[in-house]
Amino acid sequence: MLSSLQQQSGNRVTSEVDAGLTRLVQKLSAKRGLHHVSLAVSGADGQRHWAGASGPADTTEPQVRPEAPFFIASITKRFIVTLVLQAHERGELDLDAPISTYLPASVTTGLHVRRGVDRTAQTTVRHLATHTSGLPDFLERRRGEPSLYRQLRAGQDISWTFDDVLDITRNQQRPHFDPQDLNAPRQRARYSDTGYQLLLRILEAVTGRTFPDLLADRITGPLGLTGTWHPAAAPADPDLPAPLPLHIGRRRVDLPKVIASADDLFSTTTDLLAFERALVAGEPFADPNTRHLLTERRNRLSNAPVLRYGLGTMFFTVNRLMSPLPKPVTLVGHSGSTGTWLFTCPELDLHLAGTVDQTEAQSLPFRIMAACLRIWAN
Repeated sequence: MLSSLQQQSGNRVTSEVDAGLTRLVQKLSAKRGLHHVSLAVSGADGQRHWAGASGPADTTEPQVRPEAPFFIASITKRFIVTLVLQAHERGELDLDAPISTYLPASVTTGLHVRRGVDRTAQTTVRHLATHTSGLPDFLERRRGEPSLYRQLRAGQDISWTFDDVLDITRNQQRPHFDPQDLNAPRQRARYSDTGYQLLLRILEAVTGRTFPDLLADRITGPLGLTGTWHPAAAPADPDLPAPLPLHIGRRRVDLPKVIASADDLFSTTTDLLAFERALVAGEPFADPNTRHLLTERRNRLSNAPVLRYGLGTMFFTVNRLMSPLPKPVTLVGHSGSTGTWLFTCPELDLHLAGTVDQTEAQSLPFRIMAACLRIWAN
């Protein structure tokens, strides 16, 4: 199938890099299992940058534009943990305080019961942010019913509330391990969306503000991210194109209930790269050194063993076979289950963002980024 390419105006790279990235996005969007791809890369100083998008040419659908926003899925955790660290700086919360300090007993009682003992009181804010609490992921397997992940992958538009999250966690799942000793050199870690749902409620409890308001006041407003917004709000830029739709292969699926329930954001590659540059420099924080808390831990995720996890931060090693250098390189950032990514490669001083907008595409972003690194470095 033919694919069309749209490039962002003002791309500034060598002709070799431009040709390589152009071939990459066109090749990806021509794959039978994909509909489109949008990606952007930028040097740390912002001087060298490239953005482009490609989708089917033989269609009546609007062209896929690189400036179009998209549902960023779990990249949102980078924004949530930024708000958590800001609140920690302001004295609104303590990373090492039990979550029961900030949430009512109606939320915390019986949430982490293992071997007949309720261990919720041992669970801290830092446990949630580092996925070391042992809490299950409400989207994963549950007793007697298909997982929400399975329903999402099938394109079923479902909704849930925070009370549903609590009910699933208490009554249809069980913890994987005890809250970990965070003073030990290493901890067990298992990715859990439940933990970040709890973090959002803690933020709202300690600030008296909603997540959309906190996002606008403390991140997107100060950083000038006019194309990033929560689904319950609206973008600051009214002239943005329509968001790119999700797909299963080449079949479009509309999931408004899922998007309304997930508390995940919409953004653009331009905004995401600006946010990543700011975060790496520590700009969202009163003390720029606060950024080091994001990467002080690197525990392997038991349910995604190719990844290590810090504080709202993924680490992925590009091995020697795939690396653009004679040694492995590292990608530091976050991906989303719908095939979204926002990472920095410290060894190349390169930021990468993009999406393929599929209901199931968890591993593809890492292959795409590895290809981008090789193109950029040559």
